[in-house]
Parts: sequence; structure tokens; C-alpha cells
Amino acid sequence: MSKDQPISPAVMAQRRPPAASAPRPAETDQARLTGTAAEVVAPEEMTGSQAIIRSLEQLGVTDVFGLPGGAILPTYDPLLDAEKINHILVRHEQGAGHAAEGYALASGRVGVCIATSGPGATNLVTALADANMDSIPMLAITGQVASSAIGSDAFQEADIVGMTMPVTKHSYLVTDAQEIPRVIAEAFHLASTGRPGPVLVDVAKDAQQAMMTFSWPPQMELPGYRPVTRGHSKQIKEAARMIAAAQRPVLYTGGGAMRADVPAELLELAELTGAPVVTTLTARGIFPDSHDQNLGMPGMHGTVPAVYALQQSDLLITMGARFDDRVTGQLSSFAPNAKVIHADIDPAEISKNRVADVPIVGDLKYVIPDLTQAVRQEFEETGTPDLGLWWDTLNSLSETYPLGYTKTDDGLGSPQYVIERISELTGPDAVYVSGVGQHQMWSAQFVDYERPRQWLNSAGLGTMGFAVPAAMGAQVSQPDRVVWAIDGDGCFQMTNQELATCVINNIPIKVAVINNSSLGMVRQWQTLFYDGRYSHTELNTGHNSRRIPDFVKLADAYGCAALRCEKDEDVDETIKKALEINDRPVVIDFVVSANAMVWPMVPAGVSNDQIQIARNMTPEWNTED
Repeated sequence: MSKDQPISPAVMAQRRPPAASAPRPAETDQARLTGTAAEVVAPEEMTGSQAIIRSLEQLGVTDVFGLPGGAILPTYDPLLDAEKINHILVRHEQGAGHAAEGYALASGRVGVCIATSGPGATNLVTALADANMDSIPMLAITGQVASSAIGSDAFQEADIVGMTMPVTKHSYLVTDAQEIPRVIAEAFHLASTGRPGPVLVDVAKDAQQAMMTFSWPPQMELPGYRPVTRGHSKQIKEAARMIAAAQRPVLYTGGGAMRADVPAELLELAELTGAPVVTTLTARGIFPDSHDQNLGMPGMHGTVPAVYALQQSDLLITMGARFDDRVTGQLSSFAPNAKVIHADIDPAEISKNRVADVPIVGDLKYVIPDLTQAVRQEFEETGTPDLGLWWDTLNSLSETYPLGYTKTDDGLGSPQYVIERISELTGPDAVYVSGVGQHQMWSAQFVDYERPRQWLNSAGLGTMGFAVPAAMGAQVSQPDRVVWAIDGDGCFQMTNQELATCVINNIPIKVAVINNSSLGMVRQWQTLFYDGRYSHTELNTGHNSRRIPDFVKLADAYGCAALRCEKDEDVDETIKKALEINDRPVVIDFVVSANAMVWPMVPAGVSNDQIQIARNMTPEWNTED
């Protein structure tokens, strides 16, 4: 997944003369995205480690997640005295990374995590790759062995800059203490502007210990980094002309719209055009589910109307989406008759998978209002298009093929029902975080999303173990909201050690373990494509198994409130009990059937026209124009 290309190929931060640079639009966005402080600090002497903490304070950072070790120890000393920064000690560095992601996703601010060198830093790689795929603004600070020992295979040395270059927006190695304020400021700016993403700053131990002269703000040196924010006016006008001429338009909305924070702007454009709206997995909530124009999620496990609308569209109005394979299915057969308007802040995404007829490079915060104005002017000149026949077809499909499920016939709980009731009893003010697999898709389908930043998940990388630490980070950033981690029994076992972090730091997340005693999505594929040969997918955690571990006992050992629910008739009472407990985390072991599957489904590698609403059942529709 390509990113904005920042600065020079050199990754080692070296002392350079300051270069004058003219103000540019991206810099004005920094305060909106990060809440950067504007305080001017006169020069004063301090250590490099003190400069790291002071720089974070100047950038408005209030919470960091981390785990100390030898190479980062100099920085943990001044952190102890930092009055403006709350440090949360995690139990595993991967947890720190996912917590920083959850913090960023729920708040829109840069998430920050800290780790030591070697294995501490490498444990962050999964979270960095995850943030890179989903364009999450994140700053990772790692300690490194002393600069004199770099390259000598010193104790706990690892080339974390080299390792992370492919999975970060940029990576720095700092060996000169004087460079620390500039590098931290640049990293924060890179993470939060243009297409957001993770940035790693690796600081040698001797640079942390050395004396330097701190002042603020530093002069950033990013001559090659100038994200385009305003769309080209001619392209905007051409897009408006195409919208006015379209008979079957679709607003195909992706995670870029969420990162740009444009719910009001998108709503205005949608209502002006009257076009149906589909929201991808990372965009759920940017456009309210309750709105009549929302067809739901497209793609492999999308709704029938959303999939059909894209396939039969004559114009895709693509806002911050990247034509991911989980949306398009077989790319050559995706939306075969549609022209494409594609607006994205990352020029590398435009025409990468699907050629755009009208490419618009820019920040959706500016592009959508400009496009709305152009469309309004076009409608005034040519008239508002009549989409009545298009909507008649889509409404008919919505009535014929609504999202639903069949309750299990083995006496065990229905996972879809559990998630549906969590949504109904908790409401849209809550934050819902999922792991990866069946429970992720059911959460995307059966929770009602009415606002942005309500739904957090690992989409592009599909990282099992994301839910618990990400929910922890979300709760830290949103202390007054209920935060649900809807997790699978497989995912939960990868990162549940962060329950200890939650208990000790009074972070009262609620964890719903959808326990089907198996790696559910893998098992579903084994059922459908491998003749039911369940090779190594049984986890022995659920009904009629050895229950290793017993999630109720495990949660109790961590100091959480622990509940178990095994029948649909007990679901409401259990959820209500969990909602009443706010003084510690709650873990609910929802024992459900392993036979439940995620439908609809487009099998991998085939056309979206072959979407199935149940096993071997395809909707009846006329795919001719």
C-alpha cells in the first residue's frame, strides 16, 4: 500500500543547515489533526531524553503507551516527572502499538507508543504494519543501542529502521541529541498530514544521554513533502458534469473519508446528488446507517443492494477508497459499465487498481465541499437528474434481501444475535472495536453505526489480537464513552494480557468474547471450500470442550468482572449486567455455535455478481442494463 513519499532517501537524521520554506496548506491542517501546541520555548540546556519528553508535551501529547528496557531507559527517567503526559505501562509492546492505533482511531489524534531496542522494537512491527495499511496517524519511539555499537550485533540491537521502512510512512534513526526536537516534530507532522500513517523514530542511547540545547518550535526540513490539499478546479467541474449526467451513480466511500473527518460534508454531497451511498469496512459510521440513502457495506461480506449497486453503476463517485480486493472481488469484472471519479489525498492510489476517468488529488475536507458547490451549480444549469428508476431497483433489492441470519439449530447461542443486542442495548454513543474474522464481519453488519469513529477494526492487514489493546487505547482517549471489544476466542488469546493493564490503570473496557471454540473464519472456509476438513481450527474453549482456558476464570484472575452466557434467552440480561459495571473491565464469555457463518459472501477471486446469500444460494437479479 503506497504512501506519500517524504524527504530524502537518507534515514539517519544528521545536522543540516536550516532551509527556509514557504507556508503550505498541509501545515495549516496540523493543528486540526493533532492539536499541536503553539508555545514558544526559549533555548535551554537538557538531555536528549528530556528533549523527547518536552517535544511530546509541546505537540500536545497527553497519553503514551509503552514498556521500558535498557536502550530506552534514559527516556523513562524524565517521563517519571512529566506532569502533562500519562504513561500507560502495557504488558507487551504489540499491545502498546495497537493501543496507540485505537487511541488515534477513536480520537483523530496521533497515537504514541514507546519501546526499547531489539525485541521491544520488533514487537511493534505488526502494529506499525497495521497502521500503515489503514492510514492511522501513529508515532513510535524506540530506543537503540549506542551509536558506537550500531552494526556490531550488540546486545538487543536490531535494525528497526531497516525493518520498518516498508511498513511506515517514514522511519528515522537519531544519533545526535540536537536533532531530537526537529525529528519528533517532523515525525508528528508526517504522521498526521497528507495521507496519515505511522512514523518510527529510533533514538540511540548515547543521543538520549547527551546534552543539547532545546528550543521550540524547531525548523522542520521536509523539502520533498508537500501533500496536495485542494483538488484541481477543472477536474472538480468535470466530475460535477459527470454526476449530473449519470443515471446510476453510487457514492463509494472509503476509510479516507473517515481520516479526513468529513461526515457533514459527505452528508451534504449525498443529499444533493440523491445517489446511494456504500461505506467500506473502514468507513462504517461516516454516513449514518439510518439514512435512507445508505445501502450498507460493499464487498465480500457486503449487503446485496450495496454489491449490486456497484456492479450496475454507471458512475462511481469514489471518495477516499482504494478499490481493495475485498470490495472489488475479481477486479476485471468489477463495476464493468461504470465511469470512475476518484478523489484521494494519496496520488499513488488513483488509477492503481482501477483507472480513474476523473482523478482528483486532494484532501476530502476541501475536495468534497468544492465538488458539492460545483454539482449544485451544474444542477442549476442542467437540472437535477431523476434517479427514480435506479432507486426503485435498489429499494426492491433492499426489501427482498435484507441483512439477516438464521438462528442455530444446535441449542447454542447465535453470534449475530449477541452482537445485534450489544448494539441495541448500548447505542451509537459507544465505541465498538473488533478483532479479525467472523465476529469482525458480524460486528460490521449487525451494529448500527450512526457516527464517525464509532467502529474500529484492523481492516487492511487483518491483525488478530487487535481488539483488546485497541479498545484500551480508545477508552483512554474517550473516557466518558462505553467501549466494547467484540473479540473472537482465537483473537482474544493473542493479546488478553492487556486486561492486566486495563485493571491496574482503571480502564473499564467491556470484552464480548464470541466463543465458537474455533478459528471461525478459517473454519467457514474449510466448510465451504475444503469439504469440511477442519485442519487445526478447533481451539477447545467452548461448549462441550476442555475449556482451555476457561475465559471466566482467566478474567477473574486478571481482576475483571467475569460473566458467561450460553443461551440466546440470557443475552439481554448478561449485557445489561455488564453495562452496569463501570469500575473495572468486564469479560463476557458468549458461548455460541461453531456452525454459524457470515453471509452474504463473495467467494475469493470471483465476480461480485456471484454473491451468495447462503450456501449455494445466489440472489435473482437481472444484470443487464
